[in-house]
Amino acid sequence: MRISHNISLKDYNTFGIDAKARHFISVNNFPELISVLQLKDYPNKLILGGGSNILLTKDVDALVIHINLKGATIINEDTNHAFIKASAGENWHEFVLWCLDNNFGGLENMSLIPGNVGTSPIQNIGAYGVELKDHFVSCEALNLDTLEIEIFKNEDCNFGYRNSIFKNEAKNKYIILSVVFKLTKKEHQLHTNYGAIISQLEEMQIKAPTIKDVSNAVIAIRQSKLPDPKKIGNSGSFFKNPVISIDVFNKLKENFPKAPSYPVTENTVKIPAGWLIETAGFKGKTFGNYGVHKNQALVLVNYGGAKGKDILELSKLIQKTIYRIFNISIEAEVNIL
Repeated sequence: MRISHNISLKDYNTFGIDAKARHFISVNNFPELISVLQLKDYPNKLILGGGSNILLTKDVDALVIHINLKGATIINEDTNHAFIKASAGENWHEFVLWCLDNNFGGLENMSLIPGNVGTSPIQNIGAYGVELKDHFVSCEALNLDTLEIEIFKNEDCNFGYRNSIFKNEAKNKYIILSVVFKLTKKEHQLHTNYGAIISQLEEMQIKAPTIKDVSNAVIAIRQSKLPDPKKIGNSGSFFKNPVISIDVFNKLKENFPKAPSYPVTENTVKIPAGWLIETAGFKGKTFGNYGVHKNQALVLVNYGGAKGKDILELSKLIQKTIYRIFNISIEAEVNIL
């Protein structure tokens, strides 16, 4: 077990922010994780997964524990379904591709989402009409007070839109070690009606798509809109899509008749935050070495050398402007540290 000191976290967050960790260790197995958590010389600890949903606004005066647990395996299956257990340190997109290679369906719409498996339940990640909760069975989570493993089933997690128990009452109280998914082995239920998937499949001249075709379509769409974090620092969608009442939406339509929406309940709709930000004039706007991406207004970017506090101030400016123009509040999807 080797602890490093004054380590740059630039390669451990997809924004590419060059904040430093006073102490750092990457853990590769469960016994090592327990040993690190029991170290009394480092009372302040920060758990770090794939770094895809975090904005570092300062150096971290703590022991940063990077969760690097690996492995994915079939733990049970029947005629129609496979139950897959994936370790927290597995890269999400690589895990999705592994599932597709084994003809396990359900996660294809969530291809190319940045981050690791372990953080996926925290955010209840989702894309193109599919959310993690739709295929989540359970997760193993380490209680940081007792250092005992607890099992959280789907119904225990209080999943909501980009939300879960791990962002609320269980926040900072657990480390997710692994996740179990229930995926289809045949008669896959394709979700192609959301966004531009159908038109992308048509462009690819595919009339009878497979789960792999849907994944490829999603990848093509995302790559055309979203910057590669390895080239341009970003955390994917920075803001949640706001859910508003029908009454508020009708008032919005009076001034913005082309405002898009998606039904959530009988009385609420979801407004694309990207449309709000673009309509407010931020799409493609740069502020020196950071700004809003030219192809997707939901994505704030670090063009190189930007500080986390700069991006945070930009996000606040966007929120204030959106509220002033539309009278709608938008929340950050990214965790601010």
